[in-house]
Amino acid sequence: MEILIYFAVILIIPLYAQFKVKRTYKKYSKVRSTSGMTGAQVARLILDQNGLRDVQVVESRGFLSDHYNPMTKIVALSSHNFHEASVAGTAIAAHEVGHAIQHKEAYSFLKIRHMLVPVANISSNASWVFVMIGIFAQMSGLLLLGIVLLGVGVVFQIVTLPVEFNASNRAMTQIVSHGVIRNEEERYARKVLNAAAMTYVAATAVAVFELLRLILIFTGMNRNE
Repeated sequence: MEILIYFAVILIIPLYAQFKVKRTYKKYSKVRSTSGMTGAQVARLILDQNGLRDVQVVESRGFLSDHYNPMTKIVALSSHNFHEASVAGTAIAAHEVGHAIQHKEAYSFLKIRHMLVPVANISSNASWVFVMIGIFAQMSGLLLLGIVLLGVGVVFQIVTLPVEFNASNRAMTQIVSHGVIRNEEERYARKVLNAAAMTYVAATAVAVFELLRLILIFTGMNRNE
């Protein structure tokens, strides 16, 4: 019964977060912004106003594939957000530019996240090998190694939270101060950004929950030895 509850939790939380962001995005992508600016125009405006003329804005394929690449200095916006003038597209475009501004200002948490990326990628992939061997072979040392490696990924998830929340706060400041959105649109844009942020919160919550579960398994294994 406990294992069923566990799998229900780690599946339901991220699925609900994904459902929430898709539903919110779908709703407000149909609400045209009064400024009439496309996501690409919004991104270009904010970049130029912040002295980031060397950052390009390009169209990317895929649903909600929007992102900022600090290596190439490119803000990539999914097709609908790139071409359409919607409140949702405005909010997401501004959010990605928020990351570009963080990059320019050497925002501390962004720097930490960038440093953790290669380590987290390797440790996250390798951790489960040691975890599974440790559990099935009842080898607490290997399980502990897997927990440590998994912990690096959890730290990465935790560090990601302030990066994303800060980018959203910057986004709201920019689109309001430049008059891109007005009145009720501000509340709508914040709903889009909050829904998107929930996906990161959900991923972090699941990662922490899983890490704690493995720590309990490890302590129980040591108690039985």
